[in-house]
Amino acid sequence: MSSGAVWVLFLLAFSLCPLPSAGVRSDIVLPSQLGPVSPCSCPAPDPNLYYQPVIGIVSHPGDGASGRLSNETGVSYIAASYVKFVEAAGARVVPLIYNEPPEKLLKKLELVNGVLFTGGWAKNGLYFETVTKIFKKILEKNDAGDHFPLYAVCLGFELITMIISEDNNILEEFTASNQASTIQFVESAKIEESLFQRFPPELLRKMTTDCLVMQNHRYGISPGKLLDNRKLSSFFEILTTCSDEDDKVYVSTVRSRNYPVTGFQWHPEKNAFEWGSPRIPHTENAVQITQYVANFLVSEARKSINRPFTQELLDNLVYNYSPTYGGKAGKGYDEVYLFAQA
Repeated sequence: MSSGAVWVLFLLAFSLCPLPSAGVRSDIVLPSQLGPVSPCSCPAPDPNLYYQPVIGIVSHPGDGASGRLSNETGVSYIAASYVKFVEAAGARVVPLIYNEPPEKLLKKLELVNGVLFTGGWAKNGLYFETVTKIFKKILEKNDAGDHFPLYAVCLGFELITMIISEDNNILEEFTASNQASTIQFVESAKIEESLFQRFPPELLRKMTTDCLVMQNHRYGISPGKLLDNRKLSSFFEILTTCSDEDDKVYVSTVRSRNYPVTGFQWHPEKNAFEWGSPRIPHTENAVQITQYVANFLVSEARKSINRPFTQELLDNLVYNYSPTYGGKAGKGYDEVYLFAQA
C-alpha cells in the first residue's frame, strides 16, 4: 500500500472518532467554549508603572580577580552575576563606573529607576565617597517624590551602615566567609511589607531550616549594636539575622522604615549565577530565593516616575560592554564586566 493511501485511511479513521460531547467532562477548555471573546479583552497595563525599568549598578575597584584579569590603573568591575540577577527579573542595567567624572556619574543616575551596591572589599577613598554621594542622591530622589529603590548587598550594606551612622568604625568582625547558612526572621518584622512578601510560606520556612543563603563576609553588625545606635535604628527595621561559624549573631536583612532601601549581608545573586565555590547552594529552593529577591527589586523600580531619554540610555547600557570569563583565573567570579578609566 502506498504512503498516500495510508494517510487517507488514517485521516478517515480520525474523522470517524467522536469528540467528547458537551455533557462529558474534559480538562481542556477550548477558546470557542468560553463564548464570544473581544479581541481587546486583555487588561491594559497599569499606567502608573514603568515596564522598561533600568537598574544602575556601581562598579567596584579592581578586576574582581586580584589582578589576574587586569592590573590596569583605574580598572573597576561589576560581577556579571549582578547583571544577570537584574535581567532575570525584567530590567536592564547601566554601569555606574565609580571613578568616572562626578558630573557624568550623576547624569547616568537620571537614566535609571533604581540602584544596586554590590559586594566587595573597598571601604574608603574615592569608592566610599562615590557610594556616599549616590546614596544621598537616592534619598533626595525619594524625598522629591520619585520611588527610587536601592539594594545594598554585603559590602553595600556595610557601607550604608557606616554612612547612616556617620561612624566608619561601627562594623564588627564575624567569621562568615564562603559559608551557606540558614536565616532567622525577627518575630516583630513586617514581612508582608518587605521583599519577602511574595515568598511562598513553605520557602520562608525552609530558609530557617536549610542552608539556602550564601554568606561571604568578615564584617557586619550585631542586632544589639544596630538597635543601640539611634540613627541606624530609626532608619532600619531588622528583618532577619544569621549566625556565623562561632555562633555570633549578625543582622542579615534590613529594610528602611521610610525609603525603598533594602540591605543584605548575604548574597542573593550567587545561588543562580555563581559557580566558583562548591558551598554556594544551587538547589531549586535556593534558586527560587534568587528569583524572588530580584523580582522585588525590579517591581519597586517599576514604580519610579523616571522615563529616561531613549538614545542616551541605549548608549550607556551594559550591552555596550562584553563580560570577561574569569572562572579559569582562580577564585572569584565566573564572569566580570571590566571598565578601564584613565
